[in-house]
Amino acid sequence: MDTTQATLPHLFEQLGLPSSEQAINQFIQSHPLNQATPLERAPFWTAAQSSFLSEERHRDAQWSEVIDTLDTLLHK
Repeated sequence: MDTTQATLPHLFEQLGLPSSEQAINQFIQSHPLNQATPLERAPFWTAAQSSFLSEERHRDAQWSEVIDTLDTLLHK
């Protein structure tokens, strides 16, 4: 059983992205999404990243809440 706490930095690590506070803030600022683009279909994800986001969100897994947080941050 995976006991990793689902946080935004851990999500970024899971996605293979830099996970420092500065790196996360920079990513959010440089990757805004319009309201019509679902998070997992954003053009900047790799196929593996997109699949992970979609699967974990739909499974209502430990990552779903933090994925929803990222979704909100990118759709501002």
